[in-house]
Amino acid sequence: MSMRRANKERTPDVVFIVKSDNNNDRCPHGTTTREAELLVIVWPFAGAILGFGIGSLALMIPDYSHVHQTVSEIGEIGSPARVPFAIMLFCVAACILVFASAVRDVSVAVHRSTFAAYLIGFMAVPAAGIGVFAYPHPLHNFFGMSELIGYQAPLALALTWRSDPRAKTLVVLSWIFFALIWGAIALNLTSLIQSVWVYVRPFHGLAQRALFAAWFGWCAIVGILLLQRCANHRF
Repeated sequence: MSMRRANKERTPDVVFIVKSDNNNDRCPHGTTTREAELLVIVWPFAGAILGFGIGSLALMIPDYSHVHQTVSEIGEIGSPARVPFAIMLFCVAACILVFASAVRDVSVAVHRSTFAAYLIGFMAVPAAGIGVFAYPHPLHNFFGMSELIGYQAPLALALTWRSDPRAKTLVVLSWIFFALIWGAIALNLTSLIQSVWVYVRPFHGLAQRALFAAWFGWCAIVGILLLQRCANHRF
């Protein structure tokens, strides 16, 4: 009788140890660290698709200049790169949605606002829209301007996460990238001011690419920092 009772008392200990080991791979609310790895795996993949796609597809356009011309001109109507350019943007849009979903899951896990994640996910809409409605279709510029909504994601994260002392680095970097993004936006909007545009126009291609680099760079940093926080159980 005493042996049976001792075995029954040891059983919960064994069960507890197994559960504890399984939980080592989980963030709060059941988000696994493997799922959180999408933060750093998917986003560099999206950046690689965009960077490699722009560079390689531009080779199909005679005398194309990355310094003087915009990215949209690669896939404009009548361009030999029209179809692959659209496919590239669809792939980028899909990666954006996966990444935004991962950011949302981790945001919920750490009990922080998911607003920035939704702004990130919104960027999939203009990416797909620009792919469907090639320049100079009237809706092309509409979707291009709608990117301004998604570009506010760093500001949203900096404001909604600022009360979290463990997110200090993420908040500070978000403020920095918000300033960089808006600096690049200002350069691209100088087309509305002719007296300034004459100086920026020769480098319009670089100004646009600077904007892309700033936003993609911020997203990469968000992914890395949130993954580290999840993996280290710093909640």
